[in-house]
Amino acid sequence: MILRKIDGQFYNRDMPAVNSLRRRFGRKSAFSAEVIEGYDEKSDGKSRKSTKIDAVQTRGTDENSQDQTLDVNNGSDFKGNANGKNNGGRKRTDISSESYLQTVIRRFRRHHLATVSLIILAVIVGAALLAPVIAPYDPNDIAGPFAGAPSKEFWLGTDQIGRDVLSRLLYATRISLLVGVMATLISTVIGVLLGLVAGYFGGVADMVIMRFTDMVMSFPYILLVLVAAAIFKPGLWNIILILGFVDWPGIARLVRGNVLNLRETNFVKGNIVAGMPLRHILFSEILPNTVAPILVYATSVLALSILDEAALSFLGQGVQPPEASLGNMLNGAQSLTVLTTQPWLWIPPGLLIVVVVMAINFIGDALRDALDPNGGR
Repeated sequence: MILRKIDGQFYNRDMPAVNSLRRRFGRKSAFSAEVIEGYDEKSDGKSRKSTKIDAVQTRGTDENSQDQTLDVNNGSDFKGNANGKNNGGRKRTDISSESYLQTVIRRFRRHHLATVSLIILAVIVGAALLAPVIAPYDPNDIAGPFAGAPSKEFWLGTDQIGRDVLSRLLYATRISLLVGVMATLISTVIGVLLGLVAGYFGGVADMVIMRFTDMVMSFPYILLVLVAAAIFKPGLWNIILILGFVDWPGIARLVRGNVLNLRETNFVKGNIVAGMPLRHILFSEILPNTVAPILVYATSVLALSILDEAALSFLGQGVQPPEASLGNMLNGAQSLTVLTTQPWLWIPPGLLIVVVVMAINFIGDALRDALDPNGGR
């Protein structure tokens, strides 16, 4: 027999009152389950012994509503029968003992496109890291004919001066990923620190930091990057620093907004009353609760940094030859002759940029849903 306990009263599942309450509050109300062992309908109820099992929490539309399902069939439990199925024959997933990391992974795996993107990105990153091992030629050596078409010896052909395109593509991916990751780390550190200070202290510090942030964001982004690249000499590390120092405003505003909410919570006020040091409050109490939105936003910064490096290198203001990057590999495709008669010079790097950026964006979307504390089960 299946009973439902609502506001301390037991009802049959099929009773109109229960169905009415379910329509009112929906299935997303917090509920727990209790297994009644040794229940005897003929007894006076004094010998009943209850064993509480783990609660399954989901977001509800009314915090005061509570919908409890009890299975008092002899020998059965909340998880279903011995075959691990409920009465409807469908398998139940026990999420009551999951850790937060397991919950995030389970939610992430529901996004099949993001899972495929993660696999593709892992393959690309692995190939880039192993470039010195798997590249058939040195990326800067003249190994074949000028502008040679793809062949058995040169799978992606050769460029205008006879360098193997596949070897250069592997090394170029390393450079572009390095620029994206390092620029993202720099911008994240700057944005997190400024956001923590502005959100926690408020007052003059908040006003100064936010006005400076608004000023940086008011400049046209690509123009700001080009001016900075023109002032500082083009090069790998200069591009990393430039992109790192212009991508932080969005993260700073995000962190500040979260800190403004967190500093009013009881656990932060409790640490202040207890006399905990400021470093502990900021980096052990507040910062861990802002990691999820920071991580999601960082994926978009990573994709943007890779695109910016490609654009700057294409324009000759980024990574300089002979060092290969995805952007300067496209630089040679500016002529109409290359675009029409030598597609192997621009399709591989261009396609790789599109695949990497799309994969990162899909992963970011899945992380946003997986890390959402108010998300579904």
